[in-house]
Amino acid sequence: MAATEKSRATLRIVSLAPNVTSILLALGAGRELVAVSKWCKHVARVGRRPQIGDCWKMDIREVMRLKPTILIGSVPFAPETVVSILKEPVSFLAINPRSLADVEMDIRTLARVVNRVTAGEMLIRQMQFSFKSIARQAKQFRARPRPHVYSEAWPHPHISSPPWVAELVTIAGGKAVIPAGTRVADEDVAQARPDVIVLAWTATGARSKASSALRNPAWQDVPAVRARRVVVIRDELLNTPGPPLVEGARQLFHAIHPEAGPRAAAGVRGHRQ
Repeated sequence: MAATEKSRATLRIVSLAPNVTSILLALGAGRELVAVSKWCKHVARVGRRPQIGDCWKMDIREVMRLKPTILIGSVPFAPETVVSILKEPVSFLAINPRSLADVEMDIRTLARVVNRVTAGEMLIRQMQFSFKSIARQAKQFRARPRPHVYSEAWPHPHISSPPWVAELVTIAGGKAVIPAGTRVADEDVAQARPDVIVLAWTATGARSKASSALRNPAWQDVPAVRARRVVVIRDELLNTPGPPLVEGARQLFHAIHPEAGPRAAAGVRGHRQ
C-alpha cells in the first residue's frame, strides 16, 4: 500500500458540522468519514453513517465508540462540548469561516488533512468559476442601481445572515444594506428600505415564513414588503460555508433578478456530492 493510501486508511473522521461534511465529501473523502452531525443529511448524501449530534450537544461516549482519529467541527461550539472533547485521546480541529476566502482556506485545510490537496484546489476553482458565471449573468442588469437586499438568518430576534452571504449578494448583483451577522431591530430594516428581503432561517430548511416580514407593522413602507418581494431560500444553501453556497448564490441571483427568468444562469449549478 502506498504511503498516501495508508495514511488515508488510518483516518477515521467524525464531522460535527454540515460545512465540514459537504467539503469532505466533495473532496472524495467519504471512506474516511465515519460519522456526521444530525444536520449533515440536509446538505450532503451521508448514506447510513451514524448521526452523533452536533457542535452544541452530543454524547462523547457514543462518538468515541466509533474509534475516531479526529473530530472536525465548525464554530460556534457549546463550551461544554469542547470540554468533553478535549478530555478524550483524539485529535480535534475547529474551523471558523467568516468569508468566502475563509471557506477556501477551510477547503485547503481539510484537503491536507485527508491528503487530497489537488482535489481541494480543483474544488476551489470549480466554486470560483461558478461564482464568476453568476456575476457575469448579473452584469446584464447593471444599467440600473443594484437592488438593496436584507438577508435574515433568524427571526426572533432578527439576526442578519453571515458575512459570506453579503458577499454572495454582491456576486448575485445586489447590495447588502444591513451589517452581516448582527442583531437587527425592526427600525434598522425600515430605515435601510431593502428592495428584496431574503429569509434563510437557521436549521429550518425551507420553512422560513414570508408572512413574518409581510405582516410586520414596522415594515409596511419597506419597498420589499410593498412589492411582496420576500423570498425564502433553504437555509442550508446560505448557512453552510462550503460547496452548497454555489446553489445559494444562484438562488440569490433569481431572488434579486426575477425578471431574468428561469433560464438565466442555467449553466450554474450547486456542487453535488
